[in-house]
Amino acid sequence: PGCQVAGLLSVNRVPGNFHIEAKSVNHNLNAAMTNLTHRVNHLSFGEMGKMQSSPVRRALKQVPETLQQFSPLDDKMYTTRAFHQAYHHYIKVVSTHLNVGYKGLPTLYQFLEQSQIVKYDEDNVPEARFSYDLSPMSVVVEKNGRKWYDYLTSLCAIVGGTFTTLGLIDAVLYKVFKPKKL
Repeated sequence: PGCQVAGLLSVNRVPGNFHIEAKSVNHNLNAAMTNLTHRVNHLSFGEMGKMQSSPVRRALKQVPETLQQFSPLDDKMYTTRAFHQAYHHYIKVVSTHLNVGYKGLPTLYQFLEQSQIVKYDEDNVPEARFSYDLSPMSVVVEKNGRKWYDYLTSLCAIVGGTFTTLGLIDAVLYKVFKPKKL
C-alpha cells in the first residue's frame, strides 16, 4: 500500500507550501520509478480538525451544506498514471466567522482547491505539493430573525394587495355583465 503520512503543521498566516517527496536516508530510490499516487484522508486549517466541538456542530447546522467547504480534499484519491508526474494542489484559504447566537465560537477556515498533474524531468524526484494562500477577505455568517413589525407590515401588504386585486376583478366583471339600457 505504500507510505502513510500523518501530522500537524503550525504555520504563520502567510502564503506557503508543504510537499511530500519520496526520499530516504536508508534506501536508494530510483527517481525514474517514483509513483506519487496519493490519497488525502483529511486536510483542514485551523483548530477544527475532523472532530468539532458541540457548539460548532450546532452552529454549522444553521449554515447550508453547499456553503461549507471546510475539507474539500478529504477522502479523495489522486492517481498518477505515468512516472515523472505528481499532483500539485493549490489551496485558497478563507477565514469564516459564525455569528449565529453562540458565544465563543472559534474562527473556522474554509478553502477552495485546484489540483493539476505536473511532469518532472527524469533526474528529479516527483513531489506532491500543497501550496496555500490566505485570502484577505473573510466570510461572516449571520442569522437575523424577523421582528414582529416586519411580520405585521408583510401581512398588511398581503391584505391590501388582495383587496385591490378583488376590487379590480369586481369592476371588470361589472362592466362586462352590466345590463344595457335601451
